[in-house]
Amino acid sequence: LASIMYRLAPFARLVGRRAAAGRIAPPQQHTCAFATDRPFDKILVANRGEIACRVMASASKMGIETVAVYSEADAGAKHVRHADEAIFIGAAPSQESYLRIDRIIEACKRTGAQAVHPGYGFLSENNQFQAALDAEGIKFIGPKAHAISVMGDKIESKRLAEAAKVNVIPGFVGEVSTEEDVLRISNEIGYPVMIKASAGGGGKGMRVAHNDKEAIEGFNLSKREAASSFGDDRMLIEKFIGSPRHIEFQVLADQHGNTVYLNERECSLQRRNQKVIEEAPSPFLDAALRQAMGEQAVALAAAVQYESAGTVEMLVNAQDRSFYFLEMNTRLQVEHPITEYITGVDLVEQMINVAAGRPLPFTQADIGVNGWAVESRVYAEDPQSNFMPSIGRLREYAEPQAEENVRCDSGVVKGSEISMFYDPMISKLITYGETRNEAIARNIAALDSYVIRGVKTNVGFLRDLLEHPRFVDGNLTTKFIEEEYPDGFKGRKHTAPDREFVVAIAAAIAASKEQTDMSIATDVASDPHPELDFMPLVLTVDDIETECAVVGKWDSEEGLLIHTENDVHLMPLAFSFPQRFLVYFLSLPLFQKLFALSRSAR
Repeated sequence: LASIMYRLAPFARLVGRRAAAGRIAPPQQHTCAFATDRPFDKILVANRGEIACRVMASASKMGIETVAVYSEADAGAKHVRHADEAIFIGAAPSQESYLRIDRIIEACKRTGAQAVHPGYGFLSENNQFQAALDAEGIKFIGPKAHAISVMGDKIESKRLAEAAKVNVIPGFVGEVSTEEDVLRISNEIGYPVMIKASAGGGGKGMRVAHNDKEAIEGFNLSKREAASSFGDDRMLIEKFIGSPRHIEFQVLADQHGNTVYLNERECSLQRRNQKVIEEAPSPFLDAALRQAMGEQAVALAAAVQYESAGTVEMLVNAQDRSFYFLEMNTRLQVEHPITEYITGVDLVEQMINVAAGRPLPFTQADIGVNGWAVESRVYAEDPQSNFMPSIGRLREYAEPQAEENVRCDSGVVKGSEISMFYDPMISKLITYGETRNEAIARNIAALDSYVIRGVKTNVGFLRDLLEHPRFVDGNLTTKFIEEEYPDGFKGRKHTAPDREFVVAIAAAIAASKEQTDMSIATDVASDPHPELDFMPLVLTVDDIETECAVVGKWDSEEGLLIHTENDVHLMPLAFSFPQRFLVYFLSLPLFQKLFALSRSAR
């Protein structure tokens, strides 16, 4: 399919088979009143990859110089090239570089950086990091240590949420320390239950139990995993909500008591508790439910005296529309760009201004829902091998062209190394539209334009998800991928119309070859409308043989008619002489060889 479509691309542009999608303007951005007075002269970004580049973009827009830090593995990385200065902080393993608080503080002192943006991951939710920066008089572009500490502890955060009258999942609010406690509490709550680490995140340290045996096994496994991943093996138990929607609310608060919610993000498309595709707004919420959930998110932020950007994650029961607090992430989220698209708010810019003590330049009444945005996370992984990470060098890399309604946040370039030491994300693809269908269609088209060689990617899987009828209908739960791909992703399953269209394209190419000599030698000189004799073809797509016939003219009245088993496709091949020459060139053996070499290189 890729081969045929690539060969037909010049064809399509000439005959107008594929109309260019119209552009629309994203919402007007909320800008700060003090745009000419930069809040800091220089900030250090304590991260790598796409999020480091993303933070630097906003800082540069604000006239702020940036400092990158890098490990041995990232010496030539994109974020290092984008910064005004770069400081080496250690060996490739993150424990020896990006997690070294002392080395990051030393980099700030060497460069004169007045503030640090942590991005996400690494030290972004480490209250000791915030406190250490504070002790040195360096601003942390994020919340205070108290908020990080409380909201990073699932037991304490649940207690705080209850006190703030925020809906919480029924369960035991406290630490579960023995197997006896596990059995007693699980039976009191009623199976199924969720056993999870108090300090957990990212799907680690979590198990679902449906009976006593699974409860004991899940408790011990989760406890060991939590100790290994977080250095904290405290566990809690709560009621497991089987097939909820995962919907989160973006909040933003300043140091002057102002807090707003910037609407929601639908994050239900997950694999092993890791988000795959997100969209904003949610296709499930109406205005009343959005307001109710948003106000509880703001109440929680106020209760913990939150400052900066944060995200309140909630589970929503699709049957009765009830919702429950899950956790609060005290940092910038991976999926923040979709919120920026539908609100016009640059979240990184606002985080920097809040850290400098500036008030929010807008109120809740200024925040609307404008259009729709979809984000696909492009990873170096092999979907057909249980999504195993794919490590290696990007021999070729071309991402979708940035435009008003298409944004690609990436931290790689051609030649970049996808390392075993870090998360294998390649980029985030974000598209915007006036409607959900427009945003989805743009994302699909943009995914088709990626060129990535050297590693396996999940691009095909993302595209399959976006075209899935259930996703198109907005019928989502956190079990979507598990239910729709029970045996994993085995490659794209083409529908009958897909195969018909591919057959039609292939038949048109075959017809152009048959017509070449007559088109160039005869019809240009004498007959401008040569007829094409009936030509039967048998073509194979997805191991399915399809018979078709080609008949027609090279003119604007009829063109080529492709008769397939279930349909008739009109290929309006009304070519001028230069266009006919192009068709002729496409059919030459020399071109076929060049095409094979080009495709191999790509």
